[in-house]
Amino acid sequence: MSTARMEPAKPPFGESIQTTLDRLMPPGVPPLVLFTTLARSERAFSRFMAAGLLDKGPLGLREREIMIDRTCARCGSEYEWGVHIAFFAKRADLSNEQIAGTVAPEIDAALWSESDRLILKLADELHEASTISDELWAELSGTFSDEQILELILLSGFYHTVAYLTNGLRLPLEGFGLRFPERT
Repeated sequence: MSTARMEPAKPPFGESIQTTLDRLMPPGVPPLVLFTTLARSERAFSRFMAAGLLDKGPLGLREREIMIDRTCARCGSEYEWGVHIAFFAKRADLSNEQIAGTVAPEIDAALWSESDRLILKLADELHEASTISDELWAELSGTFSDEQILELILLSGFYHTVAYLTNGLRLPLEGFGLRFPERT
């Protein structure tokens, strides 16, 4: 693993940054390297945190995590994929096979429900073409509300930004973060 291109900020953090970190991180878990690196700039940190979509919204945890995990995998962000798998995969009821399936080049229909497959297809289309085909749009709108579709698109875009940060800064993997599974 390459050395990070930018040193994270060190505590003590400013009051607003510390308050946000305390709210985001579970007790006893130090702040993510991504967060402390962003904390070098209070402006960048606050704008990034304002765009977060991990609160209760129109999507369930499983739907949200499938989009995030697939997007991070497609972008090659092992850092963010590993953090999300470690923190959320079990709570999102993702099996080990489904976790590996978020990284697999092809979607294995046998692993996923129809709505899960639509989310994976959406992540793939947005990643590959930055748009949504009419065929997929018709399928999505038959399964998800407009608000849910908007949220899925926003998640994809936000986690592309996260991947740009984690990959571009060459952030070291978190000690608890999982690694991409070996492809067979």
